[in-house]
Amino acid sequence: MNILEHRALRGPNYYSRYQAIYMRLDIGELEARPSDTVPGIVQRITALLPSLYEHRCSVGRAGGFLERIERGTWAGHVVEHVAIELQNLIGFSVGYGKTVDSYDPGIYNVVYRYRDEACGLAAGVEAVDIVARLFNGDEIDISSAVTRLKHVRDEHMLGPSTASIVDAATRRGIPCARLDENSSYIQLGHGCRQQRIQATVTGRTSLLSYGIADDKHWTKQVLGEAGIPVPKGHICHSIEEALEAVLDIGFPVVVKPVIGNHGRGVSTDIGDDETLREAFNIASQQNPPVIVERFVKGEDHRLLVVDGKLVAAARRRPAHVVGDGQTTLNALIDEENKDPRRGIGHENLLTQIHLDEQSYRLIAQQNVTMESVVPEGEVIYLKSTANLSTGGTATDVTEDVHPEVKYTAERIARLVGLDIIGIDLLAETVSRPLDEQSAAVVEVNAGPGFRMHLSPTHGTGRDVGQHVIEMLFPDTQESGRIPIVAVTGTNGKTTTVRLISHLLRQAGRSVGTACTGAIEIDNHTIMRGDYSGPQAAAAVLREPTVEYAVLEVARGGIMRRGLGFDECQVGVLLNIASDHLGENDIHTLDELARCKAVVIDAVREQGTAVLNADDPRVLASKEWARGDVIYFTLDPDAEPVREHVQSHGVAFTVQDGRIVMRQGNVEATIIPVVDAPITFEGLARFNVANALAASAAAYALGLSIADIQLGLQTFHPTPGQNPGRTNFIDAGDIKVLIDYGHNVPALQALSELVSRIPAHRRISVASAPGNRRDEDLFSLGAQLASMHDIVFLYETDPRGRPGGETVNLLRAGAESVPGGCQVEVVMEERHAIDKAFDVVREGDLLVLLIEDVEGATERLRGRRFLPDIPAEAAESQP
Repeated sequence: MNILEHRALRGPNYYSRYQAIYMRLDIGELEARPSDTVPGIVQRITALLPSLYEHRCSVGRAGGFLERIERGTWAGHVVEHVAIELQNLIGFSVGYGKTVDSYDPGIYNVVYRYRDEACGLAAGVEAVDIVARLFNGDEIDISSAVTRLKHVRDEHMLGPSTASIVDAATRRGIPCARLDENSSYIQLGHGCRQQRIQATVTGRTSLLSYGIADDKHWTKQVLGEAGIPVPKGHICHSIEEALEAVLDIGFPVVVKPVIGNHGRGVSTDIGDDETLREAFNIASQQNPPVIVERFVKGEDHRLLVVDGKLVAAARRRPAHVVGDGQTTLNALIDEENKDPRRGIGHENLLTQIHLDEQSYRLIAQQNVTMESVVPEGEVIYLKSTANLSTGGTATDVTEDVHPEVKYTAERIARLVGLDIIGIDLLAETVSRPLDEQSAAVVEVNAGPGFRMHLSPTHGTGRDVGQHVIEMLFPDTQESGRIPIVAVTGTNGKTTTVRLISHLLRQAGRSVGTACTGAIEIDNHTIMRGDYSGPQAAAAVLREPTVEYAVLEVARGGIMRRGLGFDECQVGVLLNIASDHLGENDIHTLDELARCKAVVIDAVREQGTAVLNADDPRVLASKEWARGDVIYFTLDPDAEPVREHVQSHGVAFTVQDGRIVMRQGNVEATIIPVVDAPITFEGLARFNVANALAASAAAYALGLSIADIQLGLQTFHPTPGQNPGRTNFIDAGDIKVLIDYGHNVPALQALSELVSRIPAHRRISVASAPGNRRDEDLFSLGAQLASMHDIVFLYETDPRGRPGGETVNLLRAGAESVPGGCQVEVVMEERHAIDKAFDVVREGDLLVLLIEDVEGATERLRGRRFLPDIPAEAAESQP
């Protein structure tokens, strides 16, 4: 078998409403060998993966998938289920999958859910290898495959602390995005409502407070001056200074780096000069200078304060083993590390115990060796600090915390100024006030780990991630979401997106826009190019100032990566027409309609789907629409719209030259069509439809009729406001129409406008990308010739075709049209435009179907067709 394509779909997509892995799989010779022809396959796969029995598949009951294998199914289908189960075996609960055949024999589209993208992709690769071996009767080492996947998991998965916050956010419906796949840098929410975290450090964490917590001496100074019990100590830059410090403090002492974490370089209960020298050397290697301070007897406690409130407390004990009177210390450690709760790093509840130089010194202090048989019940400590990261254990004591201790912990958080703080307290117990016992705060932690509170070794786990989310999003109804408007269709997407954005801006909203042409934030262009895919959506949703996101959604992005967001407030489906057929296994208009319907299927329950009632396939797509439905139509008497309005649904239409909104028996006039510049006084019917769609979307977002009126009146078809989309320029002796019509339906719609603009001759410069079918390019050429007297064809992006093939197909189509249209091929866009400038005469209409709008406008000015005035002024003219 051969994987042809393999990628993650990061959001609603053609195959699933949820994120999924897509694999295009060539099963090769196995196309002729369904599973029922493989002897013993059910028994063998059951032995390898017994949990596959739980897969119901289409049968709908446990064991259903195994029944499918026994009856006969294709290798691609088996790959789907194995990829799902492999993820379950490494701790990711997934269940959805589907496998569909393609238009090519032996090639299947395999889709399955994932939780972690890297693990989902890796599971697919392992599944293909396993299934190939299964069908061929080869040996399969399933344990090695699972081990490799666990390694991928451990490299990419979030740590338990970050994961607890993300899980709490997800339960609240707050969208989460990992901003760096190799770190715990997370965005919670969108746009102006977002919060960001790095592990347990938030965007609100004070840099000054973080610095205090990071410097143990500074921490002691701040707390000591406020009356908080802290151990007496000195900063030492040399062993001589350390020996002098002990004369003042007295043994026993603790030695640790001024700056450090996870207990690195810390030595405790030091009682003589020689041990002090060893400890000083260890600490200084970590991060000099070194603190020497009084050793405080007592249990190690961690108090966690979030947003000024104590939310969890744990008693920690260093890594240790307990003797049984028969087993050596070395064997006891090995046996302890076999505990399934112990793992590498933070993968499990506990961490594997690894001995270092300090461990061996501590063991020697307890008068044992690695080969000593430890008496029954005797505890041998292997670490001097109780950090979980070094193998320690934790017991939840939250309910035992005395009110005075609670007050002290919350006061410490205020004194240091941290929104999330871990306080390390040495005390006999937290159930009595600190002044009644031997107790001291030895350090505080910015970005503390949550693992000991989430899943303590003993006691009740605490959902501390929930407290972080409640701090960042105090309104319990807050989801961190901004309204997203997603616009799709074959034609008109960019214009509609720009118009909706304009309506929102005119109403005083801060808008982020992504479309074919640019990404704009607050009307400032920040990136130029084709930004109609999921990466552009993510860029807009990351912007901290954006209140509304208006996103163009193209077919290619849906198929390649999904939407890039999980749901939208408003989904707009403009039209379905022939374009890009034959790509990504989309060969029919019905398949294209299903692809485009992903946008309205992603509308949230309280949202709105805006549908073109004049397009039968859009109308039929209503079955996928979520939320409320608003129709727009150029036919005010359309029966589906009348029924919708009578049922108190909302519709936008045209009546007696007016754009109107209807609902029930109410009709509200928005604006006369002629007052909306983009409609060319009603001549550009396609832009009338776009204006209706934009008005409907704006209404769904809560804009008033007055807001919509103002926006429609002030949006002009100029290169400044809507570059490359029906830009009409009156250049004195000639008239110029610039557009990006690149398929037959778009040109048919444009033809109506072109024919109504008075002109002696109509001259066009046009092309099309090469990723269209031969018949589409031929038809496009024919359409161009039927609209114009002269056509200059150039070649744009060939997209896999040999040079000249695309333009020759266009020319063949143009020359097939009777009527004498003059056709000339000029390979480069710039030269084709110059050719057109050479032949244009007074009274002609020049139709430029091009990409470089700015360059063409400048050359118009250079040819003196346009007055030599600032570009901004020229662009603002209707």
